[in-house]
Amino acid sequence: MAQEYYGKHTPNLPLPVPFANPLCAPGSHAPLAIPAKTANLAPYQDRFGPLCREDLKMFIETEGTPNPATLKFLPGRAILGDKTADFADADAALISPLAEALFGLEGVARVFLGGDFVTITKSGAIEWQALKPQVLGLLMEHLVEDRPILRENVTLEAEDFAPEDAEIAAQIKDLLDTRIRPAVAGDGGDIIFRGFRDGVVSLKMQGSCAGCPSSSATLKHGIETMLKHYIPEVTSVTQAA
Repeated sequence: MAQEYYGKHTPNLPLPVPFANPLCAPGSHAPLAIPAKTANLAPYQDRFGPLCREDLKMFIETEGTPNPATLKFLPGRAILGDKTADFADADAALISPLAEALFGLEGVARVFLGGDFVTITKSGAIEWQALKPQVLGLLMEHLVEDRPILRENVTLEAEDFAPEDAEIAAQIKDLLDTRIRPAVAGDGGDIIFRGFRDGVVSLKMQGSCAGCPSSSATLKHGIETMLKHYIPEVTSVTQAA
C-alpha cells in the first residue's frame, strides 16, 4: 500500500525555483503528490493565495490489485457508501459526474466506484507513472469541492428474483456480504448479486474482478461451492453480463 498526501499546495519549501504547484499556480496541468509528513503551511498562506488553505488537503492511499492494469484509490471518505457502480465506458458513466470526469483522462478504460474507494483500469497504451498523478489530482479536486458522485434521481441496476425466492436471495446476499465481498474489496473489486432464478445465482464481477484472469475460477470453484454448501436451493452460479 502506498500512502500519499495530496492537496492544493506544496509544503516542501523553501524552493530554489519559482513556485510551480500545478493546482495553485497557472501554467501547469500535471498534478503533484506530496509526502504526508510535511504539512505545516502556515508560513505560506499569504504567498500562495486562498486555494492553498490548510483545509484543502486529502490523504489518498493507493493499492495494487491482482489485475496489473487496475489500481485502487482510497481517499479516506465515503464514495457510494453501501452501493457500488461499475462503468465499462464513457457512455455508461454519464450518470456519474465523477466517473465521467475520470473517463476524460486519456488512458482510463474502466471506472468502478465502491463504498469508500475508486478503482481505475487503464488501457495498455499508458503507464501508471503518467496516469496515476492525474487520477489523484482529479479525485482530490472533485471530493474536496464536494461535487456529486452520482446525478440526482439515478437508480442503479435492479435485482431479479421471484417474490417467493426473496428469503433465499437474502441468504445469498448475506453470505456474499459477510464472506466474499470484504475480501474482494481489498483487491479493488466487487461481486454483486444480480438475481436468482431456477437455482441459478447471477453475479456481476466489478472493478478489478471484471478483468482478472482468475475471476472465472473464483466464481465457479470458490463462490459456487460455498453457496451450494450453505444453501441447498443453489445449483450453480453464473456471471451476469
